[in-house]
Amino acid sequence: MTARDHLARQQAELLRALLAGERPPAGFPPDRVRAEAAALLAKRRRITEALRPDLAERLGDRYRPLFDAYAAAHPRAQGTGARQDADNFAAWLAARGEPRRPRWWRRERRV
Repeated sequence: MTARDHLARQQAELLRALLAGERPPAGFPPDRVRAEAAALLAKRRRITEALRPDLAERLGDRYRPLFDAYAAAHPRAQGTGARQDADNFAAWLAARGEPRRPRWWRRERRV
């Protein structure tokens, strides 16, 4: 294996550790990689919230845990933009029957 191949493999492993929760490659401090992964997840969550404030508003306190579950199961694919990621999150929610309407919400208003 050439030095270039080794570096490419380590970069790929580092990306998987940062974005998909895998173990970091040898030589990278796990605690620092976890901290950076958490920062990247928070950034992704904030961007999605900015692009789809309707989802965050309707989900309320459930937005963060639901987004984090989505993100853990769906790392951003190369070439996927933030808007597509937000739309994918909305589709994931819809497939799960989310966001649920509050109890006080009625389908039909009676006059």
